[in-house]
Amino acid sequence: MKRSSALLATCLFALAPVGSYGETVYISDELTVPLRTGASNEHRILHRGLPSGLQMEVLQIDEAAGFSEVRTANGTQGWMRSQYLVAEPIAKTRLAAAQREVASLRGQRLFQAQRVDELASTAREQADLNSASDSRIAELESELSEIRRISVNAINAHEENLASLETIARLRDEIDDLADDRNRLQDNSENQGILIGAGLLLLGLLVGVIIKARPLRSAWS
Repeated sequence: MKRSSALLATCLFALAPVGSYGETVYISDELTVPLRTGASNEHRILHRGLPSGLQMEVLQIDEAAGFSEVRTANGTQGWMRSQYLVAEPIAKTRLAAAQREVASLRGQRLFQAQRVDELASTAREQADLNSASDSRIAELESELSEIRRISVNAINAHEENLASLETIARLRDEIDDLADDRNRLQDNSENQGILIGAGLLLLGLLVGVIIKARPLRSAWS
């Protein structure tokens, strides 16, 4: 009996069984494992074939009987031999998980490679845009310089036009003043002619009066 217990303990240790309650365990590499109502082979079978690799929770362990009470993720609860339980997922499960991880890593690497290509393409496009922008900026700066030059010339021309307009206005005022002076002189000349004519007329009348007023000499005197 002691020899059987020691052999059972050796087997359980080799399979890395659960050592405490509440630990997550997996069914080892067996095709199916029956689930019973109690901790012996005489108890009624609740489930005839739990698959290998199934994850379960240990509720309690009967070390003397070599059975553990477990509960599956869907709530199925019962007893099975502890020798079928291991603390790590079985090789098939680990292999599947490793394959999924490898596939995921490959997908990530592919995605990263595509992302790198996209970033490189974006960088090239950005470089082209920057080059085009630099060229356009140079063109605009040249146009701006030309506009500034034209603006300065226009401002100078405008100032010159204003000065010319002021000069023209001043000349027009002077011309108007000269015209006024001419008109006054012309009026004065006309008045002087009238006065001279009137004076001459008066002088003639005076001479006539004087002549008429002189006594006539006798022819015999």
